[in-house]
Amino acid sequence: MSTPFPFTAVVGQDDLRLALLLNAVSPAVGGVLVRGEKGTAKSTAVRALSALLPAVDVVAGCRFSCDPAAPDPACPDGPHNPPGAFETRPARMVELPVGASEDRLVGALDIERALAEGVKAFEPGLLADAHRGILYVDEVNLLHDHLVDLLLDAAAMGASYVEREGVSVRHAARFLLVGTMNPEEGELRPQLLDRFGLTVEVAASREPDRRVEVVRRRLAYDDDPAGFAARWAGEEAAVRQRIAAARELLPSVRLGDGALRQIAATCAAFEVDGMRADIVMARTASALAAWAGRTEVLAEDVRQAALLALPHRRRRNPFDAPGLDEDKLDQTLEEFSGESGESGESGDDDPDPDGPGGGGGQPQPDEGPQGDGATGDAARPEAGESDGVPQQAGAGEQAPVRAAEPFRTKVLSVPGIGEGAAGRRSRARTEHGRTTGARRPRGALTKLHLAATVQAAAPHQRARGRSGPGLVLRRDDLRQAAREGREGNLVLFVVDASGSMAARQRMGAVKGAVLSLLLDAYQRRDKVGLVTFRGAAAEVALPPTSSVDAAAARLESLPTGGRTPLAAGLLKAHDVLRVERLRDPARRALVVVVTDGRATGGPEPVALAGRAARLFAAGGVASVVVDCESGPVRLGLAGQLAGELGGTAVTLDELRADSIAGLVKDVQGRSRRAA
Repeated sequence: MSTPFPFTAVVGQDDLRLALLLNAVSPAVGGVLVRGEKGTAKSTAVRALSALLPAVDVVAGCRFSCDPAAPDPACPDGPHNPPGAFETRPARMVELPVGASEDRLVGALDIERALAEGVKAFEPGLLADAHRGILYVDEVNLLHDHLVDLLLDAAAMGASYVEREGVSVRHAARFLLVGTMNPEEGELRPQLLDRFGLTVEVAASREPDRRVEVVRRRLAYDDDPAGFAARWAGEEAAVRQRIAAARELLPSVRLGDGALRQIAATCAAFEVDGMRADIVMARTASALAAWAGRTEVLAEDVRQAALLALPHRRRRNPFDAPGLDEDKLDQTLEEFSGESGESGESGDDDPDPDGPGGGGGQPQPDEGPQGDGATGDAARPEAGESDGVPQQAGAGEQAPVRAAEPFRTKVLSVPGIGEGAAGRRSRARTEHGRTTGARRPRGALTKLHLAATVQAAAPHQRARGRSGPGLVLRRDDLRQAAREGREGNLVLFVVDASGSMAARQRMGAVKGAVLSLLLDAYQRRDKVGLVTFRGAAAEVALPPTSSVDAAAARLESLPTGGRTPLAAGLLKAHDVLRVERLRDPARRALVVVVTDGRATGGPEPVALAGRAARLFAAGGVASVVVDCESGPVRLGLAGQLAGELGGTAVTLDELRADSIAGLVKDVQGRSRRAA
């Protein structure tokens, strides 16, 4: 049955439609990553594609969907030579849940049958189910890193390898990989972004007529699903036939030297790392030509391939938004438009710094913020300044200050061992990591601890009547391996934005430090939140979220000024943690208080701040106070606050990973503990 929105009627998503169809024509393109806000029919569009893929012939009874015309010689259910009976079925769309285990993805040995019955049985995973179909991962940015690695490796090699618990299995796993994500919930790591062939950004249409049409079609589907599907069956059949025709034409498509030079020049001009982008662009351009019914790749195919294959590959750091300067793209393609490439060679020998390709593709000073390179913001006064003089944004408030350059920070972690979501910050009991012991399995056995299992069964062999060399095992003998890895935490920033922090040089350094900690949180797969306090109250600038980009944006626009209601900031943070503990009880928190320690807001600011700190500490939450006090005279108030919170205090200099002061402090601390 057709999906609620027919594929040809997905509003405002022409690039998404094209990217999915190109992968249907040529799965070697490498899949699609769909980024967009919630409610933009990302999942609907992906599910609609499954109805358009041609049916596949499979060997009857083969759990790995082998093609009867060319069966996999290494198929675990084989050999299929000569091929026997076959059946025709629709192409599958297999969905990988975010919480799936590694065994569910790649398959594994049935350990209980192997130990209790002596049967070496392999249970296929989702990769086997998706062979010759679609593997769809909704919210791929929330998928555990080790699963993403396995998934993308299989997509790149076209096969899945399972080497575990005495099982050595290889089977074909060629599928169309599609991932969807909402950037507000967190980003994928850059190296994982690069493994997706194409990416598209989707957003809801702002045109009332198109939104009306979406609502009308959705209501029509709800009223009569069968009739709605029948209404669009003819157009879906036409698209299905066009996909089949393009697949047949694809081997005949010629990718000339001129097009290859344009592809290479474009990737070089946009400073894309590695060679994967060149290969993906070449495959995408060929698929575009086949989809258009041509056997020759044209410049327009190269341009469209660049728009789909390059934006997510040219991010220089996690906070850079994907994008591509189309003017620069057109200039590069025009410069290398000749088949012989003479203009490109001339440009390499004597680049014109003012020409289209000169200066490494740097934009002109009058380019706007959407330009590809530097925008010239450094040459303009910052917001709230005039001729370099800070201006007041309002009574008692200063305009936002630009953050200083971020740096690599020391590792801040939560003490003890947790059981939260997989990450890279604090110690935790996880399904992956180094083995630290054994325990009785709770539910299905997933990671066998062989030595502990044998040890548990050994004392009972005589009572069980063992007479041969084999080991008599029972269910109660099985032991699960206990493993220790790393978890992601909730890093809640409590930032002092009062007047005592408003000195331009200091606040820039403070924002640079917080930005550095945000980068660290991004790399360690943490959730982050932001509480600020100034004037008479505190506010939640950003509720806990996986979107570190959103936290960085809120930090950049943070104004300063007014008194220092330290107690209000701590109490607000306490409320945020209380609510978050109900939502995600397994995720432990690390509170980072960024302040100089002064308390001037409220009737009894110092006493009130002390009581708030002791209330905060009573919850046992790990905390770090980043001491922002500067100047020759230091009051040490941040250190006192850290003591009341039951945490530690570090200065801005000690926060740096390569800080000499931090190294000396660590050495002194170890010496005191040893003494």
